[in-house]
Amino acid sequence: AVGLSIPASAEVGFGKPGEPVHVVVGYQPYYTESWSGVVINGKELWKKHLPAGSTATFEIGLQGSVIVGKLLGEKNHIGYMGDMPAIVSTTKQDIVDLRMVAVLGTSKQQCNIFLVPNNAPQFKTGMDAVKWMNGKLVAAPHGACTDRFARLAFQQAGIEPSKYLNQNIENITKNLEAGKISAAAIWEPTASKIQLQGIARRAATGESFKGVDAGDAGFLVMMYELIRDRPDVERGWLEAELDAQVFLADVANAGEVAKMADDQTEGMSRKTLWYSLYGDVPASMGGGPVKLTLDYVFNDKVKQLLAASTKFLHEQKKVPSATLRDGAVDDAVAREVLKARGLASPIGEIRGQPMSAFKE
Repeated sequence: AVGLSIPASAEVGFGKPGEPVHVVVGYQPYYTESWSGVVINGKELWKKHLPAGSTATFEIGLQGSVIVGKLLGEKNHIGYMGDMPAIVSTTKQDIVDLRMVAVLGTSKQQCNIFLVPNNAPQFKTGMDAVKWMNGKLVAAPHGACTDRFARLAFQQAGIEPSKYLNQNIENITKNLEAGKISAAAIWEPTASKIQLQGIARRAATGESFKGVDAGDAGFLVMMYELIRDRPDVERGWLEAELDAQVFLADVANAGEVAKMADDQTEGMSRKTLWYSLYGDVPASMGGGPVKLTLDYVFNDKVKQLLAASTKFLHEQKKVPSATLRDGAVDDAVAREVLKARGLASPIGEIRGQPMSAFKE
């Protein structure tokens, strides 16, 4: 979560409608749920929809909080991130007015994965795996979507770890390998990397637990100044975002998506990247058939998840209110774009494919 103190600054200035615009986009190729940004970057989809002469510079943020910080410092103008940092970003309107304008996707298998050491018992279900964590050392990056999921899982399983540690993904990887922790909650594609490298194994996901709040979401955040002054740019970017989500939804494009993700990341194999979005996870590991739902707009399911996430952040004293402020969600233009294409939310879903479907 973001706790920055940045003085309000003069407006950036994005020009007038129809003029070339120069936007800086914070995105997360190391967070699978936000890969529509990877596709927009890789295929340069923005060129089709922004005024001639425009530019889009993509900057990698290893965590959503980093992108929020750059948005608040007006170094990024558009941001791709998970639900937690996106919600936090909208509460900083005294610094910069930021709004959630579209949904990147929702899932119960992207930011809600429990890994356990390879020598842990074999479990019949994900719920059994979490019950086994009672009285043991468990870790997760606190304040992230993994944290909310882990606490929900503990509650539904009726257990309490001996310690619930706040650790980053690097320390989680090392401690799982060394056997210093009994479990960890982590997101994709890092979860797939740890699993496929044989460091630890997947034991449960959000599919093992009840309620829409056992899921997670990714959101597209935009500066209100850009929305206000350049409606043509907002619409153009949302057109490109829709193009990207339609592309992601077609499993025939899985290989190309994995290649683009490979080109935009380091330290991840193409097989790992493919598996994180398109690979089947068996029920014995807590998996389910749908890896990602491409909602695009804030439908009823997303609104329920958003309300649960905001309430959680308020309980953790990360945001000032248990409900979002007016204007925090501003998807009117996204809804217009969706309607004009003759599409409805969700526009598609990605179902897990057998590993044999992967082609190098």
